Amino acid sequence: MHLRAGQRLRRNADFGAVRERGRRLDCGAFLLTWAPRPGAVPSAPARVGVVASRASVGNAVHRNRAKRRLRAIFRKHQALVPPGLDLVLTARAALLRMEFAEVEQRFTAACLKLAPKPA
Repeated sequence: MHLRAGQRLRRNADFGAVRERGRRLDCGAFLLTWAPRPGAVPSAPARVGVVASRASVGNAVHRNRAKRRLRAIFRKHQALVPPGLDLVLTARAALLRMEFAEVEQRFTAACLKLAPKPA
């Protein structure tokens, strides 16, 4: 099952906005950056963008495997992500050395910390 278009970050500007004004959480195998989507209705589904650079992850095979893993984990646990957030998951080389269940556990633990900042 693929992510719907409304569940993905597509434009460079969206990625840049999340990185610029978002908060970061280091999960070891990946970096989770999130920010509330401006102008979104509170019930809008969360959107995700996945990044894997050649410098940090490796060749194309490794980058694609890392991105597939992160997208699969997001699909499985997207109910844990508060609505109206934009997430950027940045893969690291450790992601491919860890068991899938361990990465999954780190993602679910990180999702519990995604409560919006009090106004």
